[in-house]
Amino acid sequence: MIQPRLGFIGIGLMGGPMTRRLLGAGFEVTVWNRSREKAEALVEAGAHVASSIAELVEGVDVVMLCLANTAVVEDVVFGERGVAASGRTGQLLIDLSSSDPAATRDFAEWLKGECGMRWVDSPVSGGVAGAEAGSLAIMCGGEAADIEAIRPLLAPLSARVTHMGPVGSGQVTKVCNQMIVGCQVAVIAEMVALAESSGVDASRLADALAGGFADSRPFQILTPRMATSNFADPPWHLRTLLKDLDMAVAQSQRAGSATPMSGLAAQLMRTHVSHGHAEHDPATLVETYRRKQ
Repeated sequence: MIQPRLGFIGIGLMGGPMTRRLLGAGFEVTVWNRSREKAEALVEAGAHVASSIAELVEGVDVVMLCLANTAVVEDVVFGERGVAASGRTGQLLIDLSSSDPAATRDFAEWLKGECGMRWVDSPVSGGVAGAEAGSLAIMCGGEAADIEAIRPLLAPLSARVTHMGPVGSGQVTKVCNQMIVGCQVAVIAEMVALAESSGVDASRLADALAGGFADSRPFQILTPRMATSNFADPPWHLRTLLKDLDMAVAQSQRAGSATPMSGLAAQLMRTHVSHGHAEHDPATLVETYRRKQ
């Protein structure tokens, strides 16, 4: 069976390691990134670097996106000389970004009308470590036949691919995921600060609670970083988590479903972001609870 030619747009914290895994699995991958040097860093691994989005789209069968937010997805796909301008019937777009569910549904209809390309939303969970290890959880929205067709493409990236329903369903599922993660970040910050204020060594919490009902991957990642104030090389950024929580609140308004905890977590993070922490580790949220000396 002939492997499809892949185009990957967005060589960032997640896109870089995902592209390397696709190359390692033997796929032919052409890459494009606004910062060209990030794309060129993959040449040694076997990637082709396109000089434009149009060049990338014209030479591939499947276009994969891993971009910062909904606005960037819209610009890359529908902006001047974007994906839609060069796409053709028979091609497939896989959006691995975390984007707004309602916008995603609109984008899918718009793209099909513009050039005939089909859209699958496939947001991921697992962070940079999951992208590097190929152990991401991928939640997909789209036609059943398209999901089945892309499973071999997603296999090098994932431990699990789940078809959640029509286009947009993957993004709703990712929003649900981020509601849990975001609320955990907020309460873990409170918990670490409470332990410290009560004279407990917070650096021992991760081991002490491992395997119990309070244990989770965010707990094991964030608690030691908060306890030791180790905020270097963040596994993800506060602005990204805030963006996802804001999408959760927006989706709750559309669906008529209450999200008070997610809304509160978003406001706590928005305050922290306003103090210059947008590009910092969410673990820095613990600083807002620590007593100032």
